[in-house]
Amino acid sequence: MLWKKGRRSDNVEDVRDQSTGGGGGGMRFGGGKGLSLMAVVVIVGFGLLTGQDPMQILGQLSGQMTEQSAPQVTQQAGHAPPANDEQADFVRAVLGDTEDTWAQVFQQSGRNYKNPTLVLFSGQVGSACGYATAASGPFYCPADQKVYLDMSFFQEMAQRFKASGDFAQAYVIAHEVGHHVQTLLGISSKMQMARQQGQRMEGDGGLLVRQELQADCFAGVWANLAQKRHNWLEAGDIESALNAANAIGDDRLQQQSRGRVVPDSFTHGTSAQRVKWFKTGFAQGNINQCDTFSARAL
Repeated sequence: MLWKKGRRSDNVEDVRDQSTGGGGGGMRFGGGKGLSLMAVVVIVGFGLLTGQDPMQILGQLSGQMTEQSAPQVTQQAGHAPPANDEQADFVRAVLGDTEDTWAQVFQQSGRNYKNPTLVLFSGQVGSACGYATAASGPFYCPADQKVYLDMSFFQEMAQRFKASGDFAQAYVIAHEVGHHVQTLLGISSKMQMARQQGQRMEGDGGLLVRQELQADCFAGVWANLAQKRHNWLEAGDIESALNAANAIGDDRLQQQSRGRVVPDSFTHGTSAQRVKWFKTGFAQGNINQCDTFSARAL
């Protein structure tokens, strides 16, 4: 991937040199009750054991966060990444291109796109959705409209999931930005309402799976439109993104972690589904083709 063609975003905050230890007694959600950092660690461990996304588990305990109900968590003041940090420069280039892509898409439908902020952290971080560790993987917090990324995840992708390459990493960033797009389109707030109404969230075909697959599709839309502008993909790049999508399907992660697959606990979709919806977005380059919520067959 010829990523150096991309415009660098100025919306990257680097807090890797800061610690999130101490502070006011743990993570507090809208209702005023908090979870201690130890409780968060236990939840993260449970998520890794069962193959579920720890941030999704936390979200189910707290309800989908909104700007109005953001918890009281001390967040670090970030700074721009060092100019000589090539990996951070890559992140800035990918994020910058997602900004340009989605600004264009939103403008075509008469909307304004608000850029998210991407926070680079190391080890653990405080967000408006609570504390998280690197074990949680990259995540998007709708309460502060920020993407959180510990870049050690890219090394884990290569070593644990055998999914390496610049474009595989770009897919991860674009997927999280896809959740930001969902927030701006009102999809995230509809998910919150559905949860409050007791609709089925987890499981094969559940709303969480549909939300995640739509973010995969949005990542594919970005990849299509970015390629048309830059012609920056090289041989094997698409395959590396598809390999990444395939490696982090619920079925594959559960099989690896506990030796069996439990469809009722799915939160992100199967490997085949994740590949399918990324390919749909990439082939069509049209956000209207990403309506996973209406699709009968995922």
